[in-house]
Amino acid sequence: MSYVIYTVHLLFTVYSLMLIIRIFGSWFPSFQQSSFFRFIAHYTDPYLNIFRRFIPPIGGVLDVSPVFGFLVLRVLERILSRLLSML
Repeated sequence: MSYVIYTVHLLFTVYSLMLIIRIFGSWFPSFQQSSFFRFIAHYTDPYLNIFRRFIPPIGGVLDVSPVFGFLVLRVLERILSRLLSML
């Protein structure tokens, strides 16, 4: 069972890294044109858009949706890990 919990943790970690790449990559317009960045954005933007619907950018430019995205991701990981450890 610990292998399953480790795999879940690994998947959440990889997705968190993808979110970090998405956040930092948005600061560099030349990087946004790369196929790697488009791949990352394809898988992270739908998740971040959930929070963007409810949380407008601060001052019109500062997007804080990733902060809530990371928070919810960690909570979901803990819940799933505890559920799996109970089996």
